[in-house]
Amino acid sequence: MFDKNNKLRHSVSLAAVLALSGLSAAAWADAYEDAAKKWIGSEFKPSTLTAEQQLEELKWFIKASEPFRGMKINVVSETIATHEYESKVLAKAFRDITGIELTHDLLQEGDVVEKLQTQMQSDKNIYDGWVNDSDLIGTHFRYGKTESITDMMANEGKAYTSPTLDLKDFIGTSFTTAPDGKLYQLPDQQFANLYWFRADWFERADLKAKFKEKYGYELGVPVNWSAYEDIAKFFSEDVKEIDGKRVYGHMDYGKKDPSLGWRFTDAWFSMAGGGDKGLPNGLPVDEWGIRVENCHPVGSSVTRGGDTNGPAAVYATTKYVDWMKKYAPPEAAGMTFSESGPVPSQGNIAQQIFWYTAFTADMTKPGLPVMNADGTPKWRMAPSPRGPYWEEGMKLGYQDVGSWTFLKSTPEKQRLAAWLYAQFVTSKTVSLKKTIVGLTPIRESDINSQAMTDLAPKLGGLVEFYRSPARVQWSPTGTNVPDYPRLAQLWWSHIAEAASGEKTPQEALDGLAKDQDAIMARLERSKAQATCAPKMNPERDAQYWFDQPGAPKPKLANEKPKGETVSYAELLKSWEAARK
Repeated sequence: MFDKNNKLRHSVSLAAVLALSGLSAAAWADAYEDAAKKWIGSEFKPSTLTAEQQLEELKWFIKASEPFRGMKINVVSETIATHEYESKVLAKAFRDITGIELTHDLLQEGDVVEKLQTQMQSDKNIYDGWVNDSDLIGTHFRYGKTESITDMMANEGKAYTSPTLDLKDFIGTSFTTAPDGKLYQLPDQQFANLYWFRADWFERADLKAKFKEKYGYELGVPVNWSAYEDIAKFFSEDVKEIDGKRVYGHMDYGKKDPSLGWRFTDAWFSMAGGGDKGLPNGLPVDEWGIRVENCHPVGSSVTRGGDTNGPAAVYATTKYVDWMKKYAPPEAAGMTFSESGPVPSQGNIAQQIFWYTAFTADMTKPGLPVMNADGTPKWRMAPSPRGPYWEEGMKLGYQDVGSWTFLKSTPEKQRLAAWLYAQFVTSKTVSLKKTIVGLTPIRESDINSQAMTDLAPKLGGLVEFYRSPARVQWSPTGTNVPDYPRLAQLWWSHIAEAASGEKTPQEALDGLAKDQDAIMARLERSKAQATCAPKMNPERDAQYWFDQPGAPKPKLANEKPKGETVSYAELLKSWEAARK
């Protein structure tokens, strides 16, 4: 705990300020409570709490913040709508209600990770609190540089942990819990990577009849990649034009850029069936193709028991290249993630297999070609189709979970003040309004609220997905990845070689697996990781591993089984039935 002398000095200086201002401590407390009432009345609605419950929750924050008043605290997150709301609105509310001078900076995701790495390596404090992806959970618990939130809540942070935090209400804590059973990050926002399609086109009788005549099954939400490919081909080559406008059956991006790495590390291989069964991530082999044994990474190449360059990964990469070349707009190959994001909203894309729900707000703006006049979307989101290597019990897609993270190199008092802010911006008092603004839900109570029920028709399936039992099959990068920043940066350059045709998918992935193994071998030699460090397997003939159960799986004789679809209405009914 920060020392009592510090606390005493702070109290004395605050008392001096109060004396000079002519206000009593009670009057100042009333001022903070008045601020809380003002924010409850003007901004913090709707909420799953009553106004009285909100005020009780905020009174706790007012009391808990007393030792930190007047302190200057700096936190950081990436730039997305949810964090912009926190930075511009909730940070001001926190200052008004607690008296803590908190600044919430917004940076590009790569810059956040770079600064985080700098603080971890130098042990010099840069920020007092960080919202960074839970994809780094494997990094955080191994290096011993990150504060365990479980330990903090039980020890120095016990008096500063809200009694209404309600961790069980968070939907993403399984993603931020390490193999030691401890929570290392607190979810702040999350969004999934789903299938997106033009529901209005899929319901057209002429298109449905034409598709069934050609393919022998109904035009609908694709259950497998075979159906996705058939639908992509149908719209790009058979339909070609709708209302006089050229249309395409697929959208993607392929420019050599760091964002090309996310396109794959965000679970593309698992969608095809790479890795092993297991939720939230495959074990012993995860969706990156990294094998662990007793929490120690042992390799990613097939020759070490990994699956980064196995048949499922090669299939997934091949389909990525082929579909973009054949069925996406010609300019897609030269686009980055951010450049390709708005394209479906322009009205000429029939479906997209890899679409982030973080785009929902931008996709629902009035006046867009993909919106109806009544404010409802012409499109819907649905579960991602699965590849031929996928088996029941495997993860099916990716979910981004931006989470509060605290480093041991941050002075304790500053860390605890930042911990108060992290709890404030995830509290039930503010979380439902924040969810409506950013559409990145973190609490079960918010998802199941009447406010979200009322909003659901305008969000194209977002609410239905997050209420569905299918939700658990979408998860972030897991704990198998021992150093996310170092390993993730390898992906985009190798994938670009396949996207450009410079190398075959097999050659590109062989290079990626080899480079991943080299970094993990260096981590093993360096002894830099405090726990669960890599212990690399020796290389052996690939066939040995193909003969073992699970991943890596040998190449299938038929990688294109018959296409299978389901109607969107039936899909929603099955979710509803599973919830009961």
